[in-house]
Amino acid sequence: MIGYSDSAKDAGMLAAGWAQYSAMEKLVALSEREDIKLTLFHGRGGSLGRGGGPARQAILAQPPGSTLGGLRVTEQGEMIRFKFGLPKVAIHSLALYASAVLEANLLPPPEPEPEWRELMESMAGVSCDHYRSLIRGEPDFVPYFRAATPELELGKLPLGSRPAKRKPNGGVESLRAIPWIFAWTQNRLMLPAWLGAHMGLQRAIDDGQEQTLIAMNSRWPFFRARLDMLEMVFLKADAGLAAYYDSVLVPEPLKPLGSQLRSELQASIELILRLKQEAELLSEQPWTKESIKLRNPYTDPLNVLQAELLKRSRQQGDIHPTLDQALMVTIAGIAAGMRNTG
Repeated sequence: MIGYSDSAKDAGMLAAGWAQYSAMEKLVALSEREDIKLTLFHGRGGSLGRGGGPARQAILAQPPGSTLGGLRVTEQGEMIRFKFGLPKVAIHSLALYASAVLEANLLPPPEPEPEWRELMESMAGVSCDHYRSLIRGEPDFVPYFRAATPELELGKLPLGSRPAKRKPNGGVESLRAIPWIFAWTQNRLMLPAWLGAHMGLQRAIDDGQEQTLIAMNSRWPFFRARLDMLEMVFLKADAGLAAYYDSVLVPEPLKPLGSQLRSELQASIELILRLKQEAELLSEQPWTKESIKLRNPYTDPLNVLQAELLKRSRQQGDIHPTLDQALMVTIAGIAAGMRNTG
């Protein structure tokens, strides 16, 4: 089974994605050498940080040979309704999976060039180091996280099947991956889906590898899928709304960290546009772009309302049925609007 949630939470999206790809390659090589039929089981959650994203693209981005034994996949609770809630939708979802597996076997993706592997390894290391330096090394990070997102409030709402924390008094490392990603999605900063990637890509550009990155995007489905998913995340992110959460909820000493993260988000967006050689996000995927732009005007007011409800709930200091019910409605509404990012 290929797990996505905790690896991304531990190392960041870019480093975790490369580690998963490398592991699958090793498993394929081992099964061929030992004449074993290999069926990989993908533990996909709904969000990008938990293996989510467009199913067809995800399958075609896997290493050559990884689908020869078929494919097993788990769709976690929050995506079942969207993908299998109606008979026609369920048939369409299954057809997407089946056709992608057939395409991956009949027209397997190319093997990555040796220089691409080397560059990917380097970028993953830089990305992971930056991600961990902030998540684990920045003393203000955990207080900021708990102030700027509804992480503390998630635990008292009936939205999950398991406790939000493995240890009640632990830090970020004790959080389960779902509330970790879910909380950042709610304030529209989308931090786990992009943090670290910018630094890895920028280091490659600084080292004179920009043309190599452009070639990787053009010819390597795995790398192109990473950049495409970042584009989708960035179109759903909203630095203005994240700043509004800060203005309402975050103590003054912690606000500089929020400004730093929003600046890095903007730099990441500009870098992706440069590598994709596009003027606007998702310009090559007009249907997805239009879908997100149609949902955002309905989701944005829920964010403004949620920030105010969080402020009132924290002033109340205890369970308040009316406030908590309204807060739960905003959380569910934002998650629905963000789809596979939440």
